[in-house]
Amino acid sequence: MIQSHLAPFYDELLEFRRDIHAHPELSYEEFRTTEKILGFLRNADLDPQALEGTGVVCEVGEGPLVAALRADIDALPLDDLTGTPFASTVPGVAHACGHDIHLSSLAGAGRVLSSIHKELPGGLGGRIRMIFQPAEEVTPGGALKVISQGVLADVPRVFAIHCDPNVDVGKVGSRIGPITAAGDTVIIRLSGHGGHTSRPHLTEDLVYALGKLTTDLPATLSRLIDPRHAISLVWGEIRAGHAPNVVPSDGFLQGTLRCLDVDGWNQVAEVLPDLVERVTGPYGVTVDLEHRRGVPPVVNTEEDVSLLEAAVRDELGPGSVQLTPQSMGGEDFAWYLTNCPGALVRVGTRTPGGITYDIHQGDYLVDERALEMSVRVYTAMALRALGVPWS
Repeated sequence: MIQSHLAPFYDELLEFRRDIHAHPELSYEEFRTTEKILGFLRNADLDPQALEGTGVVCEVGEGPLVAALRADIDALPLDDLTGTPFASTVPGVAHACGHDIHLSSLAGAGRVLSSIHKELPGGLGGRIRMIFQPAEEVTPGGALKVISQGVLADVPRVFAIHCDPNVDVGKVGSRIGPITAAGDTVIIRLSGHGGHTSRPHLTEDLVYALGKLTTDLPATLSRLIDPRHAISLVWGEIRAGHAPNVVPSDGFLQGTLRCLDVDGWNQVAEVLPDLVERVTGPYGVTVDLEHRRGVPPVVNTEEDVSLLEAAVRDELGPGSVQLTPQSMGGEDFAWYLTNCPGALVRVGTRTPGGITYDIHQGDYLVDERALEMSVRVYTAMALRALGVPWS
């Protein structure tokens, strides 16, 4: 049923996806993308509404609200290295995380659901709300802004997909419980009087204190917090000093802190300030800690994973679902699941036997058959939630 309703406009959908890919927009700047989504849905006689700033919400069907489907729409600040005819035309901006697939397939699912609703004598028997969310790529994520606009009002469950270049096209990766990690930014600024390296005892030896933080803070966290939470603090930038014989008066350290579950994430927030003070205390430096809370882990509920996996197997075949490992990456879909239950799955984008790319890289190349598969997954999840037989 789904393929027969998709076929009449699939070529249009494919061109829509390629146009989105060629014109990527950064977080909170997705104005053209928003207009394109609105136009595509209106062509199916749907009534999409623009969200404040950027983003779209649209419902299909009639009756009680049964579920919401979410897709993110922003791109990344890097160059497109794919070399395709529809590569990014915007220097330094690229859809290198698959959000063009996410939004295009949800738009396609909306049109399929609308077509099915018109065909069935009693319609769909309920409503599906589609959320096209901006700014997933920035912390703490655009999810919070759109949720504050009421997109989850009365939503009983919510589903999402994410492209996965480690999974073959036609397959879907799924798991019960946490499927992503919490992701925070930790920034530490040190300051002191500085001085000459021949007299470190007369200075606050800032570089030494910085070095102790660099090594001792990650190590001590792993001893204070249950290792089953899998705390990972990795530094990405360290700066201090300009000359070999000068103890500098300021220094800078920043990195990412990741955790596999909410309990561990909350524990880190409690112990981190005291721990930083304990490590730096002997050196007399002034410490400014900035712990930017990012997103909690995406935690899939067992009931919603069961619904989702049954829908995928019915649509793509009995061998289409595979267990996916928990990612250490963050995903702001987690904020939706702090408001209502739901689940996220990973849709394969790798050509079987082909190259395994990585997301957030300029050469990330999607097997375009993933577009059709993603439409079918979104639609099947919605139909299963609605109780509409389709296979």
